[in-house]
Parts: sequence; C-alpha cells; structure tokens
Amino acid sequence: MTHGDYQIDTVETGRLGLDGGAMFGIVPKPLWEKRIAPDDQNRIPLAMRCLLLRGHGRTVLVDTGVGAKGDDKFERIYAVDHQHSALGGSLAALGVEPGDVTDVVLTHLHFDHAGGATERGPDGALRTAFPNAAYHVQRAHWEWAHESVREQASFLAENMDPIEASGQLVLADGEVSPFPGVSYVLVHGHTRAQQLVLVEGGAAEGGAAAPLLFAADLLPTAAHVPLPWVMAYDIEPLQTLREKERVLTRAADEGWTVVFEHDAEVAAARIKRTEKGFRAADARAAF
Repeated sequence: MTHGDYQIDTVETGRLGLDGGAMFGIVPKPLWEKRIAPDDQNRIPLAMRCLLLRGHGRTVLVDTGVGAKGDDKFERIYAVDHQHSALGGSLAALGVEPGDVTDVVLTHLHFDHAGGATERGPDGALRTAFPNAAYHVQRAHWEWAHESVREQASFLAENMDPIEASGQLVLADGEVSPFPGVSYVLVHGHTRAQQLVLVEGGAAEGGAAAPLLFAADLLPTAAHVPLPWVMAYDIEPLQTLREKERVLTRAADEGWTVVFEHDAEVAAARIKRTEKGFRAADARAAF
C-alpha cells in the first residue's frame, strides 16, 4: 500500500509460539483462549510481522523477526516455524535484497524482534545481515539491554554484538524523526525505551490521511487492544496500561491504522472507542 510518501509492505518472517498465560498476564485462560487457542504446551501461535518502508531514497526495515541462528532446542521451545515464511524470502518476494536495505529500525532488542538483524556467514562468524544499513536503536534501550537482569534471557549477545562491532549502530535519543514523515513513539512498560514507529499519512483527497503506527509489543496482537489485556512479560505492567490508554486514545481520535507485529490472523486494524472500552475494528489480514 502507498501511505504518505512511502510504499509500505508487511514482511512475514515466520511464526513462533509463546506461553498464552505469559502473553495475557492476569486475563483468565477461559477468556484469552477464545481469542487465540493454545497448543498442548499452552503456547499460542504468533506472527513475526515486520514493516518495510520505501521512499525518500530509503529502504527501511522495521524489526527483523527471530532470525535463523537458533539451534534445534531453541526452535523447539519457541515453536519457530520458517516453513510458513522467512525474512529473506519475504523480502525477495518484494524485490528487496539484503544489500538494498538502507536502514533497520529495531523497536527493541528482544530476540523475536532483533534476531534477524544478524546472521552467521559461510565461515560461521557472526555478522550483520544487512551490510549497507544503519541500525537504529534507542540509546536508553541499548544501555538497558546490556544491564537488565530481569530480561537477560531475551537480550542475546549474538543479536547485538555484531551490530556494535560493525560500526553500523545509530543510537537515537527520544521521540525523534529519523526519516521524513516518520517518528518514534517511546513506551517503557514492556521494556525500557521501546520505540514504536509512526508514519504520517500525508496529503489525501478531502484532507490529510491518518497516520500508521507499527505497535510492536505495546499491542502485540489485536486481542491486546482492551486496556487490561497486558502481558506478564512486561517489566512494568501498570506503565503499559497507562501507555496503552495514551496511544489508543490518539489512535481512535485520529483514525490511525495500527499494525500488529505478532497477530497471526490480523495484520492491521483501526481503533474504536466503545462503551466497553477500546476495540480493534476494520481488521485486515494483509495490506
């Protein structure tokens, strides 16, 4: 789809499974399993959906999925499925090769978002997967990822060290605009200094088109739109609750399209305010 000054495509990078109880926190299983059914290990199927922006002479990839560096044990634990799709193949289907990517924006450095940012070369050595790209990360998050004990199982050195060693790392400070018509929305409840990506709508017939938000792990699925549906993975759930209310209020008032990174069925939706709170509406399985 064309949105503002950019051609925007979603990029499917595979599926994974995470514990449904952890994904929905205090929400009782009889409620959440009606939305996303678990497997026999209580894992729910999740997408690893990234975003590709092409415009202003740039090819920008937002997040990279889990990548292909995990061993058999890792892939069994997290039910990684690259038969469904893989980052390289999905980019190639859009006519994009790794060397074409000018920028990689990592919303945060958890392994299911940053794993595809690096790879093993033919000699087995780790390297960046996009040799010509600048890698954009919030400075506060980069520092947090290297000091957090609470989240150390989610921050893997193999996903971070090659970026730093390459000289391709670009650290951002706050809600800046890294490219024309693109800005960051910072949230801190899921992990410290997660940067959501907001794309302006630009001019349209009858007025300006509404923005598009890549919601990452503030709203991992459409089922997480209701305010109390917060992940147990979040380091500060009450902060997430406040951040959801702030972002969803803007999304509903301004008619944003919200892209869900982890919803296996719903790629994007609008946000509506109802008597029972916020809900996803006008759901789309793909752009």
